[in-house]
Amino acid sequence: MYQALYRKWRPKSFSDVYGQPHVTKTLQSQLESGRISHAYLFTGSRGTGKTTCAKILSKAVNCLNPVDGNPCNECEICKGIENGSILDVIEIDAASNNGVDNIRDLREEANFTPVNAKYRFYIIDEVHMLSIGAFNALLKTLEEPPSHVIFILATTEIHKLPATILSRCQRFDFKRISPEDITARLVYVAEKENVTLTENAAALIARIADGGMRDALSLLDRCFAMGNYIDEDAVSAAAGIAGTVHLFSFSEFVAKGDFTSALKLVSRLHNESCDIDSLCTELTLHFRNLMVAKTVKDCDGLIVCSKDELEKIKSRANELKLSKILGCIEILEKAAANIKNAVNKKIQLEAAVIKMCSPVSAGSANEELEERIAFLESKINLLASGKTVQTPKETAPAVYTPVAPAEETKAPVKSEPEIQEEKTEPEKTQEKLPEPQTPSASVIDDGPFYNWSDVLEALKKYDIPLFGILAGSSAVIKNGRVIINSENPTLFDFICADTHSRELARAIYDVLGQKMKIAVSNTEKVKTETNPLDNLKNKIGNFNNN
Repeated sequence: MYQALYRKWRPKSFSDVYGQPHVTKTLQSQLESGRISHAYLFTGSRGTGKTTCAKILSKAVNCLNPVDGNPCNECEICKGIENGSILDVIEIDAASNNGVDNIRDLREEANFTPVNAKYRFYIIDEVHMLSIGAFNALLKTLEEPPSHVIFILATTEIHKLPATILSRCQRFDFKRISPEDITARLVYVAEKENVTLTENAAALIARIADGGMRDALSLLDRCFAMGNYIDEDAVSAAAGIAGTVHLFSFSEFVAKGDFTSALKLVSRLHNESCDIDSLCTELTLHFRNLMVAKTVKDCDGLIVCSKDELEKIKSRANELKLSKILGCIEILEKAAANIKNAVNKKIQLEAAVIKMCSPVSAGSANEELEERIAFLESKINLLASGKTVQTPKETAPAVYTPVAPAEETKAPVKSEPEIQEEKTEPEKTQEKLPEPQTPSASVIDDGPFYNWSDVLEALKKYDIPLFGILAGSSAVIKNGRVIINSENPTLFDFICADTHSRELARAIYDVLGQKMKIAVSNTEKVKTETNPLDNLKNKIGNFNNN
């Protein structure tokens, strides 16, 4: 009968165990010095070698010819323990033998001396599944077992064990096996099985296994059924995942905001029986790699992939902003949680893909806020250095030219960009404003704009946000222009928006009955300690002076 690879290639000595040197070296030293404990506790994630090391330890302790703390695997004791003919090594599954009666039977059997070996071993797997009564029944025997009995407890959930059990055992924590160690082991097994396994395929299996050697060998076993040559495509097909080519296509569609192509790719992979859960996991890992490549300069040791794939990851990371990558990871994490309980998993992933491709994603709000803060900081730095702050002329929108009441059905006419920011002293205007290009119906004398409050009331009907920005402002009329005086530093940037400038021009037309050009006066007034913007500017100025 065919034997699974993870059973066929299970290590038979401590030197064959991959990725757990802190455990194997300690156990070998204890065996060489003869300081063997009566109870061991092996804890760690699945497939990291807990049961394997327990069996090797049982052989090494009872071996007739041990070599440097390792069993010889040649004597009758080692062979008997390996094939199960020696009954002095007993494996118990605590998931199905978790009652008090099972532990009582174990205590009675423990009193009998071993038949063939020197020590009787009890390997209790998934020990956290024992009931509270069973734990209490085991305490006394575990603390003071017969001299010929050794207990080895194995668990993946150490937090479920009572403190009374933990204090009676020597604890060994098994770490997740590194992708490099898994890759090396897979290549070794493939060579022994006369199968060609590419380096990229081995690395992909190691990444999917997530630190578990048993999972990696099980996936390799499935790949063997597809032929004697195994590449990335074979691994992707056997594991039911998208593969790196499709992952890069996804991130490309996200960078371009291509909804259609992304949804078509999801449908195609779904029709090819790609597991939606696995696809979501792979996408999350892919964007995690992009995040690492975006933030870490030397990320070779943090991303498990080939050199060619690493260059592709770095190139794709440069196309995306960090806030966008983080937003995609957040979206995929929420989607993974929703997929588990969803009636239609495909719909949940499609919704996540649409959010990722959308410019208004989880990271867009933060991204926009960061850009606005950076812009304000640059302006503050210029103000602190005494330089004039100017906005590029091409970014200023055209002023809305209102239509006379008799011509309301006509399209609005736009004139050339006319919103300007004026730098004035507290009492006089420094910059001379040019003559208006469009002649007014009647000449309005220069001076204060006494009807400015009426303009604000009219604006209230058209543009509430701009009405709030202009609260507390005043205006004057000079050279055929309405010059707005406001202490709000964001007014100029806000009014540059085409929509806001049109609505303000419309409100002025409602009050004056004629078209007027608009200018903004950036009058600097006496600084107060209660103004946070001025406080920030002072701090920056003091820092530059120091």
